[in-house]
Amino acid sequence: MKLRHFLTSAAVAAALVAAGAAHAALATSSSFSGAGVGLSTSGWGSTTQVGTITADVPFGATVLAAYLYTSTYSWSNSVGGTLAANAVSYTRLGDNGGLEAGRADVTSIVRPIIDGGVGGIYNFKITEANGAQDGSALVVIYQDPTNAAIQSVGILDGFSLSTGDSTAINFATPLDKTAPGFRAEMRLGIGFSYDGSACSFTSQTSTVAVNGTTITDRAGCNDDSVDLSPDNGNLITVGGNNDPFSGLMPATQNDHERYNLTNYITNGDSSIAIRTRNPSGDDNIFLAAFLVTGEAGFNEPPVDNDVPEPETLVLMGLALAGLGAQRRFAKRM
Repeated sequence: MKLRHFLTSAAVAAALVAAGAAHAALATSSSFSGAGVGLSTSGWGSTTQVGTITADVPFGATVLAAYLYTSTYSWSNSVGGTLAANAVSYTRLGDNGGLEAGRADVTSIVRPIIDGGVGGIYNFKITEANGAQDGSALVVIYQDPTNAAIQSVGILDGFSLSTGDSTAINFATPLDKTAPGFRAEMRLGIGFSYDGSACSFTSQTSTVAVNGTTITDRAGCNDDSVDLSPDNGNLITVGGNNDPFSGLMPATQNDHERYNLTNYITNGDSSIAIRTRNPSGDDNIFLAAFLVTGEAGFNEPPVDNDVPEPETLVLMGLALAGLGAQRRFAKRM
């Protein structure tokens, strides 16, 4: 199996911090390509700061990597928590006017539970250390030996630029939508996400365009809160495996932040262009996860045929630096 996995370069990050730079909005943090590569995503939020977050991984699959994200409207040194009773330490991903997110590599926690497990839904107890944390996203990349299809997963994270973020998925060979099992999907994680108590407002949402076609202008609301009412501490939504695909231009309550890109691409295309934006500046798109058929690169050329097996990780530098926190107030009714 071919694999390309981007990790933080401490030296590069330190140099950029000294220069006053931060993690550049939504940037590729890791990508994987090979036979049977798959993706699980899920979200959770609660003002109780204690709950359960899930992973959906088939029987016999093995974990390649797992990441836990936290979304917060006010970063502090106490941002943290636990996953499956293990302490989690987050790397700060950048400041979007006080709206921020953090990422933790939880592969060592998730892998022993899933590898050799019964398959299906795995439940992980999760806690937050800080009431300003609005919820979490769990991302698991795995390899399914029963699936021979070449697939690619790209994970982009950081924060939402006020002017919007662009992503290009570049393929090694032209796309064939008629191929059995063809997949092209995107899932978003949005923090400090609120659009009325019944997801009924129209002023605090995000837009997504694919190859120039706007497919939604209603991404948002706190779909993944387990509480009855929206408030600080549960304002999060994450497109997950168990969410249905959002239709074209859905209402806010029908936008589940999981999108099938197939209808917006053409046979023979060699790339897919995605544009995300939060016009109101109220929500923070901190995560974009992609699962596509074929060898693909995310904001880079397609994965090279010479990329080594999973046992070898290719380290490349990404700037992961957080700048100062700014207190924001919850969006209320």
